[in-house]
Amino acid sequence: MQVAARLRLAVTRLGRRLRQQAESGLTASTQSALATIARHGPLSLGELAAHEGVRPPSISTTVASLESQGMVARDLDATDRRVSRVWVTPRGRLRLQRDRSRKTAYLAARLARLDQHDLRLLDEAAAVMERLLEEDR
Repeated sequence: MQVAARLRLAVTRLGRRLRQQAESGLTASTQSALATIARHGPLSLGELAAHEGVRPPSISTTVASLESQGMVARDLDATDRRVSRVWVTPRGRLRLQRDRSRKTAYLAARLARLDQHDLRLLDEAAAVMERLLEEDR
């Protein structure tokens, strides 16, 4: 159980530090929604809420915030005009790209301080973590 607790804490801290590097002004929930829309969109609000694991009213607020910043736009669904689909605008894609670049640069600078042995260990640990996450799909 100690490994689980240490890993949870390390992953939480790393995630927080990486979010701080983004300097995007977006909350964690809006960053997550924007990335999900980019990865899986265009999405209906219901589909986005399901991906994010939140209730539709919460996602409506998140999407409204992203829309007001020009990060996403909505179109009516071609087959059901009662449904709108959200997609990432060029401005939103640029924001995601910049945030990801900053986060990667931060992590790369930290990793550059390690010796080859530690880098190999982290590479192996990353593969294990990826396998653990694949089990959730």
